[in-house]
Amino acid sequence: MADSKQVITKLLSDAGIAINGNNPWDIQVHNERLYSRILSGGSLALGESYMDGWWDSKAVDQFIYRVLNKGLDRKVLGLKNLVKLYVKSNFFNMQKLNPFKIGQKHYDIGNDLYKAMLDKNMQYSCGYWKNAKTLDQAQIAKMDLICRKLELSKGDRVLDIGCGWGTLLKYAAGNYGINGVGITVSKEQAEFARNLFKGLPLEVKLQDYRTVKDKFDKIVSVGMIEHVGFKNYKTFMKTVKSCLKDEGLFLLHTIGSNKTTTGPGEPWTDKYIFPDGKLPSIKQLVVATEGLFFMEDFHNIGHYYDPTLMAWNANFRKAWSKLRDEYDERFYRMWNYYLLSCAGGFRARHNQLWQMMFSNRKEVYEGVR
Repeated sequence: MADSKQVITKLLSDAGIAINGNNPWDIQVHNERLYSRILSGGSLALGESYMDGWWDSKAVDQFIYRVLNKGLDRKVLGLKNLVKLYVKSNFFNMQKLNPFKIGQKHYDIGNDLYKAMLDKNMQYSCGYWKNAKTLDQAQIAKMDLICRKLELSKGDRVLDIGCGWGTLLKYAAGNYGINGVGITVSKEQAEFARNLFKGLPLEVKLQDYRTVKDKFDKIVSVGMIEHVGFKNYKTFMKTVKSCLKDEGLFLLHTIGSNKTTTGPGEPWTDKYIFPDGKLPSIKQLVVATEGLFFMEDFHNIGHYYDPTLMAWNANFRKAWSKLRDEYDERFYRMWNYYLLSCAGGFRARHNQLWQMMFSNRKEVYEGVR
């Protein structure tokens, strides 16, 4: 244990992090077995030991930022866990075997949680903070940015793949006069959207994207392709192609990886937050669209995910006294770690957030900001 402690202490010191120090990003260790656990289990063990109360930090986001900024995640891998996930990722098409799993495991855990955490429009994706001062403003700006990029106009028929609680389609119907269809693999989201869409020319379907056969003027997918899996990117893009009218536009909004890999996603996130999730790289997405679309525009807004996640975490913590009857303390620590570690990751530019525009148009498309 002594050797493990020395190794971890040295690694953290290189990132400016002290054990039981006074800085907000320092960690307070409550169980001395933490050091050997992290060395053997990597990022999965780091997250699980936080959930178990083995360590704390006043600013988990700042701690994770420093860890990733120094590349400590590459120095403590937890090979056993990575090997298991690599085998699952490469020998099985998990997203095809059970496309509804992510809905059941993540999006169906309770609308009360998401209502408390998110903005008033229930947008569970990166806000656009360019001219915004609040989360509500940033999410309205994001929805309007998407509508303008898609050149929405009255009468357009729009498909939203992975429509969440349906609020983007509602915004587009109310402000741009569109009609459309949203698909989701979450029963809770579908029920919410069904009520939201009453009286509007919109419908929601509990449906896997592969089974959509209709035609649309515009297609949008926000924060969904992260659940598709690298083996299925071409299938996803072919589905969009088959559903998009000749002069249509397609907007893809996705978290992206800096590196192209065919391995598994991050182990702790895979186990507790987004099972079978996988962040695409630019290369993988471009290869998947080759021969199908022109790429019209590429916009990186990843730096705006940090304030979005911090706002979600503040809302979650503020609402915890009302939520604690539905969720236990371990869930609180898990969810807190999820939001803050993601914020730290985006702050370190460990991940990106891209909006990509595609078409088959002959006319020139002008990018919108």
